[in-house]
Amino acid sequence: MPTAIAVTSADLVLPAPDRHTPGAAVLHPPEQLDLEGALAETGALLERHGHLVALVPPWLPRATVQRLHTVRAILETDRIALLGIDLPPLGTALLVRQLRQLSVCDFSPGIIASAARLLSHYIYAGALLGSVAKLDRVRVPVGLRAHARSWSPSAQFAVMAHPKPHLAKLGGGGSGDGSRGGQGAHGPRSGVLPAGPEFATHLTFARGQLTSDWVTAELVPAWQVQGVMENPLPGASPGWWGTPKLVEFAAGIPDLSVLYQLVASVRREECRWCGLELIGDRCGFCAAPLTAAPPPASTARSRP
Repeated sequence: MPTAIAVTSADLVLPAPDRHTPGAAVLHPPEQLDLEGALAETGALLERHGHLVALVPPWLPRATVQRLHTVRAILETDRIALLGIDLPPLGTALLVRQLRQLSVCDFSPGIIASAARLLSHYIYAGALLGSVAKLDRVRVPVGLRAHARSWSPSAQFAVMAHPKPHLAKLGGGGSGDGSRGGQGAHGPRSGVLPAGPEFATHLTFARGQLTSDWVTAELVPAWQVQGVMENPLPGASPGWWGTPKLVEFAAGIPDLSVLYQLVASVRREECRWCGLELIGDRCGFCAAPLTAAPPPASTARSRP
């Protein structure tokens, strides 16, 4: 059986792109399942799949994160990887689908776990927002002028959270305002539309309480995506973006062969702590760095 890929909510499981891609396991939060049930649930997954890779984004409730670490500690196993990947909810769901695609390949569990950090760099995640008044400034810088414009009933903002923060005010209809421009005769102006990926992608979007076709009418042609899919909005999205008035989107590499080549092209190493294979500079299962930290420099001076 392939390595199990797990999430903490069913709305983070996007439809499989083909019949070969397995689904994702849903690890139920404390309010839905007690500790004894969680131990049985996780133990059954390990027995069936051998290894478990779970994404643990920082926006999860604290109780849910604590439950995951408690289960791993009680089971006393090194076959559970808890990966802290900081992406918006829909971007997280897209990364989960890519890991599901890779899980059927000939990669070891350690490679699949450490590939999550690599693949996250190739995900473009953002949203069309009706307000940025409650948008976390740590994630996307929001100026005072943008905050003031949020009080306008027709205000809309194009926001990118990953890989590079971007915020631009749009007109009420979802196109660029007069001062910065929108979709012109020669394409979108760079001040409004966020810079898109320079590689082939598919885009997934999800509608909240905002009525706009800006994503499909302007962003999709500008980014020249090869495919578009609409999905229900994840339950965590309004809280992450600070408003239910949004249309969230995420673009990523859809082709399994490209994902495979991307991961296979990185040099493989052996974790010096648990012995699993890894790519990058840190093991996904035990979190040990590839190289040991240098010893602290001695402040004592040798005497002659």
